[in-house]
Amino acid sequence: MQQDKTGLSQSLNNANFADRVLTWFEDHGRKHLPWQQNVTPYKVWVSEIMLQQTQVATVIPYFERFMASFPTVESLSEASLDEVLAHWTGLGYYARARNLHKAAQQVCQQYNGVFPTTVEQLEALPGIGRSTAGAIISLSLNQRATILDGNVKRVLARHQALEGWPGVSKVHKALWDIADQFTPTDNCKAYNQAMMDLGATICTRSSPSCLLCPVSTDCIARAANTWQNYPSKKPKTIKPIRTSTFAILRNTQDEVYLIRRPEQGIWGGLWCFPEIDKPEDIHFISPPAHKTETLPVFRHTFSHFHLDIEPIVFTMSRSTAEVREDSGAWVSIEDAMLKGLAAPVVNLLKQLQTRARS
Repeated sequence: MQQDKTGLSQSLNNANFADRVLTWFEDHGRKHLPWQQNVTPYKVWVSEIMLQQTQVATVIPYFERFMASFPTVESLSEASLDEVLAHWTGLGYYARARNLHKAAQQVCQQYNGVFPTTVEQLEALPGIGRSTAGAIISLSLNQRATILDGNVKRVLARHQALEGWPGVSKVHKALWDIADQFTPTDNCKAYNQAMMDLGATICTRSSPSCLLCPVSTDCIARAANTWQNYPSKKPKTIKPIRTSTFAILRNTQDEVYLIRRPEQGIWGGLWCFPEIDKPEDIHFISPPAHKTETLPVFRHTFSHFHLDIEPIVFTMSRSTAEVREDSGAWVSIEDAMLKGLAAPVVNLLKQLQTRARS
């Protein structure tokens, strides 16, 4: 098969591609996930946002708790950001939760709580890209729309032996072209779900089950036994290492002091311990707190860097103290756990709880 420099076939072999995928889906596709029951655009939207860079097994309990607290887009729009972030703690990539909250408010304000029904309108909402918009349109309304999540990229890149990292614009566009050509006009809902399932359960990153794949007969990578080359991996970069010192302030009522971080930047909008450069920097507390313990340094890894965190415990000599911080609050550990917390803060609070009980 002739290919251009990106590896894109000049003439796609799409004979019965969608039919084969749909036939496989009838017997082997996933049809009992929580967001597939009593389907609504709202449920599909929340699930798709949660599933970005997160596995299904991890998402399911978060989705169920989220739906129990925010069953409708109206209830989500009326909730405080802190309530939303509290339900997101542990899922990571917290900008997703902030955008979810903003988008819910826009849907209620601009569309009277009814989700728009075009890809273009959905893409205009915070946090919704082309693929997520396509998923909402197709999975909830069964309208034709193309999707291209990570699983679909892998299936198509291998089937067409498309060279190059999908993060490169030329390769990304080529994948969209292939996806669009393969997407059928009819039964798009089942097809798009099938393609996601195919990548998640059959055409996996390692050890794909090619013998069970409905489109393996004309898969170029399978024929050449080069499936491991597709899609090309992101060029390796060395993650820089940053450091931070957390000041764990405790008063005589065993409360801890937390500050709410700015919405922009890491852990945006979440509650966290104050960060200091050195122990002497506890200048925002009156009367001064004294250092009681340094906990072991531990590493928290983000997508672009490692953060080595040194937690230092400080104890107040009285139950209350003047804190010259506008965004902070003294809270019990139990109450703190109900807030939207940065993941390292959750781990540290659990350590404090365990130590208090021992």
